[in-house]
Amino acid sequence: MAAVPTREVARRVFAAEFNDAGYTFKESDDERAPVYLLLPTGERANRIFVVGTLTETEDVGEDSEYWQGRLVDPNGDTFFMYAGQYQPDAASMLRELEPPAYVSVVGKPRTYETDDGDVRVSIRPESITTVDEATRDRWVIETAERTLDRIKRFEAAAEGDDGASSQDGGSAAAMDEYVKMAREEYDLPVENYRRAVVEALESLESADDAAAESPTAE
Repeated sequence: MAAVPTREVARRVFAAEFNDAGYTFKESDDERAPVYLLLPTGERANRIFVVGTLTETEDVGEDSEYWQGRLVDPNGDTFFMYAGQYQPDAASMLRELEPPAYVSVVGKPRTYETDDGDVRVSIRPESITTVDEATRDRWVIETAERTLDRIKRFEAAAEGDDGASSQDGGSAAAMDEYVKMAREEYDLPVENYRRAVVEALESLESADDAAAESPTAE
């Protein structure tokens, strides 16, 4: 009996780290093998889960509809996503939504090379759902926790600590391999992503403080 393929975990990641990624790889020569984006904190991502403010939508297609969406996270950094005829539900959402709006997006990372030779990364959305502010805030907190977990593993693996573990699952040996790969492919301090975590959490505190200080309607 053929094994049923398991669906890849959708990684939570802030835009600052996602946009710094650009290296993709497969773990087998099978033509249908999943393509992974290597995050700079040393984690592979075949799918991602992000929540933020949809600030702009635009049909950038020439012969047919091809929708671009700009999704901004709490740090003001932008995820770009693109949906066309092969993502009809996501394209329909981008066509119908009126920015600004809080949305959650599950999709696959895609890389492309610019005319200047730079590698950029975007999202090919599988689903786009409107959400409320509370859902966005929960995503921020969970993404902060997962990012810090990856940073802790990255630093532990660099120091030769075999006891590193991941909330997202996976063997320590495999995770150390992704950390090693990230150190080779990216010359980026993971401290950048710790700073992104702090800024994201501070943005929630600032919003709470502002809400507490605002006068109530009489």
